[in-house]
Amino acid sequence: MRIGIIGGGNISETHARAARAVPGLDVVAFYGLNHERTARLARHYGGTAYDDFETFLTHRPMDVVAIGSPSGLHGEQGIAAARRGLHVLVEKPLDITTERADALIAAADAAGVKLGVFFQDRLRPAACEMKAMLDAGEIGDPVMISGRVKWYRPPEYYSGSRWRGTWALDGGGALMNQAIHTVDLMLWLFGPVARVYGCCATRVHAIEVEDTAASILEFASGAVGTIEAATSVFPGYNRRLEVTGSEGTLVLDHDRLIAVDLRARPSPRAGAESAQTTDANLSASSPVVGDESAHRRVLEDFVRAIETNGSPACDGREGRRSLELVQAIYASARAHRPVAPGEKN
Repeated sequence: MRIGIIGGGNISETHARAARAVPGLDVVAFYGLNHERTARLARHYGGTAYDDFETFLTHRPMDVVAIGSPSGLHGEQGIAAARRGLHVLVEKPLDITTERADALIAAADAAGVKLGVFFQDRLRPAACEMKAMLDAGEIGDPVMISGRVKWYRPPEYYSGSRWRGTWALDGGGALMNQAIHTVDLMLWLFGPVARVYGCCATRVHAIEVEDTAASILEFASGAVGTIEAATSVFPGYNRRLEVTGSEGTLVLDHDRLIAVDLRARPSPRAGAESAQTTDANLSASSPVVGDESAHRRVLEDFVRAIETNGSPACDGREGRRSLELVQAIYASARAHRPVAPGEKN
């Protein structure tokens, strides 16, 4: 199977590294506005570099595109690829509005191609273990879920980019760009949200969007949740997800399940939280992805979905859910009142 990569930034290089690690998947083309970057990627990973999008889409053989361009271009570029019969795998978020996301989903359906989203946390072993325990009823009825993404980005992260920190191309700040992975996990684990109350602020960076946010979530099940998101918290701390049910609590920290405290059995991870690990939590302070293994799992899963005519771990409709919830948090923050996801404002 042959893949073309859209974008020339950090995440597109991660996609290329991940694709090269998948047996039977060949990188055949790159597209980006910065020809120097795309040419460098093509030299390193193979394939042809294009600076014209329409010409890139005609490259053959090519079966799949991975989109790592600015978020506000995902829908437009994905629709163009789908209409040419190419399967589409999009970096998060699916786009920056549900309307654009819906148009992309409809285009993929009409073309009969697969549409997936890089929500790689769904395929990390620790998150899968949490999901299995929830689905098996081991923690009982959902009670509370708390997500914390208190990261830091230096000023040049935004000032050195034409699109980061803008409403038009980033679609939001710490919630839409960084914490949306955790938002997706919360929905995947606890189900739909009925109502949110959000508060957003720009406290540290000179950007249009928020660098600091918090929200209370009321789940349809009756469970309660909170999400904290920031790129303003120096020096940046581990991402953390705490899940509590009527029969116990699970804690995910730095993509590791560090606590399994259940009424039915003692925790095998006592003291694990303080254990030292050799790899740093680079995401807390840097946008560079050092380990592409999670993205490789997404690509492997997507290729399998194409080959078996199945569904990817996170398809377009699943990927839309986190976008809709983040939009609701923004709407609540603007209106200073609770908002239901999907509510017309």
